[in-house]
Amino acid sequence: MTLEQLRIFVGVAEREHMTAAARALNVTQSTASAAISALEERHGIKLFHRVGRGIALTDAGQIFLEEARNVLASAASAQNTLDELSGLNRGSLRVVASQTIAAYWLPPLLVAFRATFPNITIALEIGNTTQAATHVREGQSDLGIVEGDVDDPTLAQWPLAEDRLQLVQAEPFGTQNVDAGWLQNATWIMRERGSGTRSSLDASLRAVGVKPEALKEGLVLPSNESVRTAVEAGAGLAALSSLVVAPSLASGKLHAAPFDLGPRTFFGLRHKERYRSKAADALLQIISAQKNGT
Repeated sequence: MTLEQLRIFVGVAEREHMTAAARALNVTQSTASAAISALEERHGIKLFHRVGRGIALTDAGQIFLEEARNVLASAASAQNTLDELSGLNRGSLRVVASQTIAAYWLPPLLVAFRATFPNITIALEIGNTTQAATHVREGQSDLGIVEGDVDDPTLAQWPLAEDRLQLVQAEPFGTQNVDAGWLQNATWIMRERGSGTRSSLDASLRAVGVKPEALKEGLVLPSNESVRTAVEAGAGLAALSSLVVAPSLASGKLHAAPFDLGPRTFFGLRHKERYRSKAADALLQIISAQKNGT
């Protein structure tokens, strides 16, 4: 059994598609198929159900997936340990961030990191808060940065920065009295459950007496950009990060409600027991310096 076979197995298992996994891992489909077949034949067990053109993990495959991820995480940690003995002259930084953070807040910080540590390879994954927490818990990322609260005893969580949600729609609010009753009866364009934006909005609405579970949902969409575009087209009301809506407010495509949802926090995530990456520590120092204006 080799690390490459495990890497291919995890890639196929996560995508449930041999061709897509081979493309993502930069190997041929025949190489990917051979790696899976070698694992199955060596141990006399089926890891995947093959139904037509589709594949799905067997019960044995589900159990093996967790172990394979742990082995790959340990191997990556060992590699980082050796790389970092040279004082961040080589190595990698694996970060997972939720959409707003990855698309709007984090890129300038990664540019600053790259300028300081040009020999460190940066791998950025994007997912909602739930997905980011899974990445960190399973060792696929050294550091997570998310918008929502995470309830996971294996992860350390701490505040990194603040943002604000803004209520926006395509038409000016004028003299409209935007209060709890008005918000409860509005048609909303929402992010999916599990996203940091959605969990932050739910908490803010409850704080002002609005029941999130009773809102009228016009659309539920999987990205900030799709929500913003739908609202610009007049589909309804949304709450999005000030970072996301700033250009549309400036151009007049969107208008902000005279209603303050208060600040929300961006959180860092780390596994409590895994090796602390020096590259991740260096990025956190850059984030702290920006926050303190130094």
